[in-house]
Amino acid sequence: MLKKISLIVACAASAFALHTAEININDKDLEIGAQFDVGQFNKAVEPETMFLGIKFLNPDASHSEDDNLSINPYFEGNFLIMKEVGKLGMSFGMGIKLNYSKIEDSDLSSLPLGVAFAYVIPAKELVPMSIEGSLYYAPQVLTFLDAQEYLGYRIHYDIELIENAGVTFGYRSLNATFKEDSIDTNKKTLNYNSSFYFGFKVKF
Repeated sequence: MLKKISLIVACAASAFALHTAEININDKDLEIGAQFDVGQFNKAVEPETMFLGIKFLNPDASHSEDDNLSINPYFEGNFLIMKEVGKLGMSFGMGIKLNYSKIEDSDLSSLPLGVAFAYVIPAKELVPMSIEGSLYYAPQVLTFLDAQEYLGYRIHYDIELIENAGVTFGYRSLNATFKEDSIDTNKKTLNYNSSFYFGFKVKF
């Protein structure tokens, strides 16, 4: 009997675990991403604690430190474990990414490790809102091809205007260091995208 009750509770909990899809834009950049809740696929995983994600960014050189850079699209796969701490709406997480892009004739690939946080603003009677951010870093030992170092961070403010759908306002910064003579520019360390963005986010 207890086993049956536990199974029912687990199924009910997983019903509230949702995947996320989003599209972010500004005047020059386009970003598309999706995050899948592992708890929906594996009953042994607590919902809303473990996520697999993908991301695509088509950046414009005007949002880098050098308008003349030749920047190709950025691709990313990611894994994140997130857990609420206490009952105050604050969650912390740890994650890992695998990314790739090409800047000028140099290939960037890295396996950055990172931390994330999320804070649900206590105003659900008005409209659900949250502030989220992340910081990822890869030293030389976790970089490949022409890359020598990677640093990426972002922060965003989300507002759920209707159930399971809303808007997001954010800022991101992506930076890379390359090996000597691997990139045709005066600077070996480059900020290849720093920009504010606006987007839509849906849960399904």
